Amino acid sequence: MAAGDLKVEGAVTSLLKYALLPNLVQTTEGVPAILHGGPFANIAQGTNSIMATDLALKLSDFVVTEAGFGFDLGAEKFFDIVARYGELNPKVVVLVATVRALKYHAGVAREDLNIPNPRLAVLGLANLRKHYENIAKFGVECIIALNRFSSDTDDEIKAVVEACENEGMNIAPADIFEHGGEGGLELAEKTVRLAESVKTAYRPLYDWNSPVEDKIFTVASEIYGAVSVDYQPLAKRNLDLIKRFGYDKLPVCIAKTQQSLSDNPALLGLPSDFIVTVREIKIASGAGFLIPITGEILRMPGLSRVPAAYGITIDDDGNITGISG
Repeated sequence: MAAGDLKVEGAVTSLLKYALLPNLVQTTEGVPAILHGGPFANIAQGTNSIMATDLALKLSDFVVTEAGFGFDLGAEKFFDIVARYGELNPKVVVLVATVRALKYHAGVAREDLNIPNPRLAVLGLANLRKHYENIAKFGVECIIALNRFSSDTDDEIKAVVEACENEGMNIAPADIFEHGGEGGLELAEKTVRLAESVKTAYRPLYDWNSPVEDKIFTVASEIYGAVSVDYQPLAKRNLDLIKRFGYDKLPVCIAKTQQSLSDNPALLGLPSDFIVTVREIKIASGAGFLIPITGEILRMPGLSRVPAAYGITIDDDGNITGISG
């Protein structure tokens, strides 16, 4: 099958025109940012390209890259897949948290998240604590960025900061949305000091040469907290094909809901005694990883009957048409 059979030849060619060109932009305060790649980590690796990171490392003393959603998804894949392929040695994880998210993981309904409640914000630390502990498994330092919303009260911010510090966790409040760079100075200064104090190299969670089932269980148990992994019939057939064609030495890029540490979006906070269900395992041989698909996660959003890609084309001079601004 060719791209023309799917009526996307124009869209694909337009995309490839810029595929190998990281885009240099800047913030309103003149800070450079290189944008390249970045598929969501609930269905893919969730990071920018190695090319963009390499370029940034050649241009600056400190490089910050995003790996979302959550440490259980984007950051685990950054450490176990991207950093290994790119031979990177990350120093510090800035773990972003909010008072609203903490209260949500403590059981507060979405419509009540604006109601001040320092006690429940602290109660929701169970989820954050798990992410913090997971980071240590890679031998990397961590600092929590407590990202402030306008509805957050000083008492809530203070309660969360004190609770984290009492447990020995690094944390700094950040109010960049309202105050720009000045609102992130404490976070930046603490992060730099932490990075400069690191003497060790990060370590991946698993050996790529391990059996596929072992790699999946290692991530599911160590990072998510699962007690077991259940393979449905299609996934078992996929495992046989993976071994037969020699793809069993690839790392695993697990597709999972971003709303829970488990594969069930309804299990908030710090779920326990749960089983991760693998219903299928895709082989992304070009990208260089396997994609175990867990739970009811959907890897492709719904499209209209006539996708916008049908109207995108590029002429012989490289001019692209059909993209609405």
